Amino acid sequence: QVQLVESGGGLVQPGGSLRLSCAASGFGFRFYAMGWYRQAPGKQREKVARITNDGGSTNYLDSVKGRFTISRDNAKNMVYLQMDSLKPEDTAVYYCNIDPPQYWGQGTQVTVSS
Repeated sequence: QVQLVESGGGLVQPGGSLRLSCAASGFGFRFYAMGWYRQAPGKQREKVARITNDGGSTNYLDSVKGRFTISRDNAKNMVYLQMDSLKPEDTAVYYCNIDPPQYWGQGTQVTVSS
């Protein structure tokens, strides 16, 4: 049973930080590239970050580059997204998933507002 459980979202002020976590189970996590995706109201879902199966390479959406950092811990079956210098336009539901995505969990809400 594949499970991807996101956590760590919340309400933060512009310029603030959040660290999102994704707990994975039910598949061979270490064999898959993982990504963080987000969807804002009225917008398409977009991939914001990607990390290779071994954590050796990362990619970012241009608008988050330099502010977000994706990482993973294969021993713990966890993937993380450190988000710094948050902007209101980062407000969205954030999801983790395999890249390419095959399953969508409930996501975690990130709201950036003063």
